[in-house]
Amino acid sequence: MTIKQLSIFVENRPGRLSAITRLLGNNDIDIRAMSIADTKDFGILRLIVNHPDKALKVLKENNFSVTITNVIAIGIEDAPGGLAGAMETLYENNVSVEYMYAFISKTENIAYVIFRVENNENAAEALREAGYKILTADEIYDM
Repeated sequence: MTIKQLSIFVENRPGRLSAITRLLGNNDIDIRAMSIADTKDFGILRLIVNHPDKALKVLKENNFSVTITNVIAIGIEDAPGGLAGAMETLYENNVSVEYMYAFISKTENIAYVIFRVENNENAAEALREAGYKILTADEIYDM
């Protein structure tokens, strides 16, 4: 139950994010979640989109450096401590989180979190056993 995440290398110069988002929009690719981490000279834009394979093709055809990484997504209670429980589950199961980011849900009182972990299968099994809903790719892409 993994989800394809695009990781795009972006030079830190005016217009680059605009170009990427316009290119995706012009190709009917809808962004579901995003995160950007940057340094002085470049950034890594991470995206969950409704059509990841199409986005990969379009971006590569337009000379962007992009890769696909498999990540997992869970739904958690949108309340104080909601994320803490999931983090404790991963810690107790010796799963290391490389990075994560959250995004808004259309479902009331549910927040969604994307995790990049060392082992997706172990993390998903531990979280599922702890009662967390692991989202499918279709559920994320169709939001």
